[in-house]
Amino acid sequence: MENSFTLVTIFGLLFTLGNVGPQAEAARAFFVFGDSLVDNGNNNYLATTARADAYPYGIDYPTHRATGRFSNGLNIPDLISEQIGSEPTLPYLSPELNGQRLLIGANFASAGIGILNDTGVQFVNIIRIGEQLQYFRQYQQRVSALIGPEQTQRLVNEALVLMTLGGNDFVNNYYLVPFSARSRQFALPDYVVYIISEYRKILLRLYELGARRVLVTGTGPLGCVPAELAQHSRAGECAIELQRASALFNPQLAEMLSGLNAELGSDIFVAVNTNEMHMDWINNPQQFGFVTSKVACCGQGPYNGIGLCTIASNLCPNRDIYAFWDPFHPSERANKLIVQQIITGSTKYMHPMNLSTIMELDSRV
Repeated sequence: MENSFTLVTIFGLLFTLGNVGPQAEAARAFFVFGDSLVDNGNNNYLATTARADAYPYGIDYPTHRATGRFSNGLNIPDLISEQIGSEPTLPYLSPELNGQRLLIGANFASAGIGILNDTGVQFVNIIRIGEQLQYFRQYQQRVSALIGPEQTQRLVNEALVLMTLGGNDFVNNYYLVPFSARSRQFALPDYVVYIISEYRKILLRLYELGARRVLVTGTGPLGCVPAELAQHSRAGECAIELQRASALFNPQLAEMLSGLNAELGSDIFVAVNTNEMHMDWINNPQQFGFVTSKVACCGQGPYNGIGLCTIASNLCPNRDIYAFWDPFHPSERANKLIVQQIITGSTKYMHPMNLSTIMELDSRV
């Protein structure tokens, strides 16, 4: 369902739920917003076709069961949680997210959504980004009842936040059908300017709600995923139009984030260049231990890029040697490579700083 990509394991201090009390020294809270690349299972609780709650999803997850993650195993938020010494965040709609578990944070992401409200309408019931932010406000009210408003504000201000949006605004909106409403309304360069301006409003709202450390991922190379190769590629080359969209969107996103930081007088927003991270192993899969960066592990048709990943799909026996798990989403191992760059990557990948620098800086405060 998504075409954006994004964010493995150092800084220890794993804590147990029993130790997390209102005054406990726990790992920082973690909040996740966005689409299927970071959805931990919210869509399991919705009447929607955008879901990953059946085999073979989750085949390599610790429980070997589908959880709603669009992955064979762990996804980006799981791996970042390990980084900050935390339990994995629970989906906000999960009935298990209550009491002390709320202090770990929450995952508000929902597969199929985009920056725009009309993105993903074909999936019917999904939690659009405005609703995710409303849930974040509701979350803060729930936590405030638990530990008080002052401690809640501190928890939110000190939290790490991940925001992953944008890919669906192209794949499941602008390019969904040959003459979509948005492609008739905007030429591609104007559409990019429009969605960047809308994204800016979303990020300012997130700031108003207390977020002070926000990782913002760009889109991956939209034209290089198996789903797009299956539709547009003759000899494995990336789809030109979708690559043009990525090439326009990502630099403007980074520029917008720099402008916001300058306006706010602090490095609130960190640009995660997932496009560059992906291109490393798309251009040279063997160097990273993959046999292919074109064929999905799970799917059917050319490049295993047609349709959904289901029990009837072709399924590779070794997921670690495939860069893509399904027609749109990276494998767990590819996610680990992305997260490793988030932790230690240079300014080519992380601007103005990587996650290890963020954690070092914030530990001094």
